[in-house]
Amino acid sequence: MLTRFAPSPTGELHLGHAYSAVLAHDAARAAGGRFLLRIDDIDGSRSREDYVAAALADLAWLGLDWDGDPLRQSDRLSDYAAALDRLRAQGLVYPCFCTRADIAASLSAPHGPSGAIYPGTCRNLPAVERERRMADEPHCWRLDMARAAALAGELAWDEAGQGHRVADPAAHGDIVLARKDAPASYHLASTLDDAAMGITHVVRGADLVASTDVHRLLQALLGLPTPIYRHHALVCGPDGKRLAKRDAAASLKSLREAGIDGRRLAADLAVDRLPAGYSLQNP
Repeated sequence: MLTRFAPSPTGELHLGHAYSAVLAHDAARAAGGRFLLRIDDIDGSRSREDYVAAALADLAWLGLDWDGDPLRQSDRLSDYAAALDRLRAQGLVYPCFCTRADIAASLSAPHGPSGAIYPGTCRNLPAVERERRMADEPHCWRLDMARAAALAGELAWDEAGQGHRVADPAAHGDIVLARKDAPASYHLASTLDDAAMGITHVVRGADLVASTDVHRLLQALLGLPTPIYRHHALVCGPDGKRLAKRDAAASLKSLREAGIDGRRLAADLAVDRLPAGYSLQNP
């Protein structure tokens, strides 16, 4: 068994991150497997090295050990580009010049699991217009979902303890695979990284269940293996809302500075016991 924890260095880790890391770490260790780290640092405008160091310190405080050096997404840009080129060669992606404001203003944009579904404004632009605009305008790359889903056919994935789940990637519409300001989206980078790392079991929050449908599609299109998934409940604060990096009171740094024993906290999280005021909830 190979599991992983993949923090983004865009803020301090909080109690929800700790819960996910502990579950992934303990699952691997109980099976005699390996626990790996990945730093999801391709958001150039928000990623900071001090958050990388802080995350490693937090995990050590929890008593978690990992195998090998952490993998960095910023070292894998050529792999993301190669995958995008492969999809482009199959006619499965297209450049999109729309801004978020353009999409939000579209009255024809329905909603899916991740919010507003892209209405396909740029999907059928003439080739000449695409080439002209690509030379001068910022653009992202979107997956032609209808064509991709038709090519992949019926898909499913295994949820630990629950069996097969039928994937419905089409509900997301034409997702972004490479952003205007980043070489790969979360969907593309995470799917490729898990395969490259040999991850057998992905342990992550239940808020990413719908995203797994998209990842299963990309695995099929790119000939990648499909791990087993475990989507755990989310840690929520006293207000009942799931934690975010802006929740300073729940940051691992604040808990450490308050004198909390990190190893004891990890042991409690392993049996779903949270500090007073926090709870586990499914979305």
